Amino acid sequence: MELFPYDPRPNQLDFIKIVEKVAEEGRHLCLESGTGTGKTVCALSGSLQAALRTGKKVLYLTRTNSQERQVMLELRRISERHEVFGIAIQGRQVTCPLFRRDPELKAGSPDELSRLCREKKRKVLQDKEGGCRFFKETRLSDMEEISAHCRKNLPTAEEFVDFCDSKGLCPHELMKELAREARVVAAPYAYFFIPFIRNSLIDWMDIALEDLVVIIDEAHNLPEYTREVESFQMTQWSMEAVEKEIDEYGDPEVLDGVSIRDITVEVKRLLGMAISEYLIDEDGLIPPSYLEEGLMEAFTMSSRGITTAAKAMMEQGEIIRERKVQDSRLPRSYIYALGSFLTYWSSLEEGEYVKLIIGGDNPCFRAYCLDPVVTTSILLSCGGSIHMSGTLAPLAEYRDSIGLPYDATLATFPSPFPPENKVVMYVEDVTSKYEELSQDENMVGRMEDHVVGICNVMDRNTVVFFPSYSMMDRFIADKALTRIKRKVHVEEKGMAQADLMEVVSRFKGDRERGAVLFAVMGGRISEGIDFPDKDLQVAVIVGVPYPKPTAKQRALMHFYETKFRKGWEYTVKAPTYRKMAQAIGRLIRTETDVGAAVILDRRAKQFSDRMEMEETEEPVNELVRFFKLMSPSEKVY
Repeated sequence: MELFPYDPRPNQLDFIKIVEKVAEEGRHLCLESGTGTGKTVCALSGSLQAALRTGKKVLYLTRTNSQERQVMLELRRISERHEVFGIAIQGRQVTCPLFRRDPELKAGSPDELSRLCREKKRKVLQDKEGGCRFFKETRLSDMEEISAHCRKNLPTAEEFVDFCDSKGLCPHELMKELAREARVVAAPYAYFFIPFIRNSLIDWMDIALEDLVVIIDEAHNLPEYTREVESFQMTQWSMEAVEKEIDEYGDPEVLDGVSIRDITVEVKRLLGMAISEYLIDEDGLIPPSYLEEGLMEAFTMSSRGITTAAKAMMEQGEIIRERKVQDSRLPRSYIYALGSFLTYWSSLEEGEYVKLIIGGDNPCFRAYCLDPVVTTSILLSCGGSIHMSGTLAPLAEYRDSIGLPYDATLATFPSPFPPENKVVMYVEDVTSKYEELSQDENMVGRMEDHVVGICNVMDRNTVVFFPSYSMMDRFIADKALTRIKRKVHVEEKGMAQADLMEVVSRFKGDRERGAVLFAVMGGRISEGIDFPDKDLQVAVIVGVPYPKPTAKQRALMHFYETKFRKGWEYTVKAPTYRKMAQAIGRLIRTETDVGAAVILDRRAKQFSDRMEMEETEEPVNELVRFFKLMSPSEKVY
């Protein structure tokens, strides 16, 4: 335990030992660790103790910049006891000085930015115009001086970007150089789970996969994240962009008598037909060969003809991308994207993917990956992996869903904070179940009455968590905000991160008077933001957030039922519990925090085996009693 930099709390030494053992043996650990257990520092301490003995390196993967920052802060504390060098890496969108200053370039994909970056560096190396001045300055810089600065300060990614900016250097290039020296690298998920980025990272770190211990923070996000990594789509807007690109760059034939525009028009027509025939509500399942058969019939060609046409489109798109690179423009070609889409779409493994039609303002054909193992199987080649979250249970479901071996270690460490500081209750007279909402026109009104009553009586910061934006919008349309006598802040769909943080900051700033925040379960507020002390004391859960029974959801349930005979448990109950637990978990972030949650849904009792809760008919009175008991000297209204 020589690396652990604090006086240990209960269970922390056991936490470190189990991580150390798994990392040293190259095995896998699934660990649920409650708030206050010090997941970051324990995982770092244990894995580093193993890595320093075995010569391995540690890759710590996070979902958010704030989590990555915490890794570097804890590494500083560890390094006070035993010098350990580590760096934080982020993508070019946020580290490259050129891309950060150009809105068009900043919107590029990792592949597009990498390609443009290579061209600008090539021009510098060949002493041509149009190169990157930051790369040029970096080549002339004193690497030993930069390395010494980073070893001394262990900067966060943001701090390192500021340091490089002050010297006119390229942070991304320097991060790549420093990765070779680092024992610990903190990076976003994409750096490991997107193959071409992972290959680059392993090269920068100068290490074999079997000598890399991977730590995955907030691991409950990993299954859906990796499904999305492997999923792809072709939207109506993208096809309209193809037509604009044709107008600018030409419309060559891709088969005898068949041009790119002909293919595009037909794909758009088939999209429209699929919408009218298969779309139910927001999506619909389409026959596996629907698009291919439509194209073959329209142009009297075979499946090989589709492959030939797609390849020709990609070749034309590659010419366009190259021309744009030469002009220092984002190397994006929608013609290339359409050709690539048709290539992948026609070669999918049916057991691993489902083909969907998606409605809305920008309808699309979508191939949704059902099996995260398509991506996560790479973990089996590593020198061990640590998967941890405050809401990872049921652990066996998580282990199975990402394809870890059955002998993977499963462990749970409860929060060391006093359990009596939190209470969870539910009411029986309401539910957000779709069928009952449809049959009882007063159901939403009763839920609104509960919310208004709680918000108007409790003079404490309160977050009302909704299962969806549509339910939140219903409350707002019904003028619930005007009935609440406190300031109400609202998380809006698609909010920019800076705007969202401003809303959260204003909410926290009102804590002395008590404010209300409307937010969505599964969103950024419910999972990625801390509300210590009196920043949040009451959470109202408006309905159990079961997933909508869409075509995608039904396909996912069928896949897990076929694979594990646990379709409902793995794709409905487990993720629903995690969403609620994450939202309720915002209440208690330190040992002195006090908080109460009210779940407005009788179905909450289905989760009483995983979360201690009690039924109440008078949630307002119970809340007043609880806070009076916990803070007898306070005046409670």
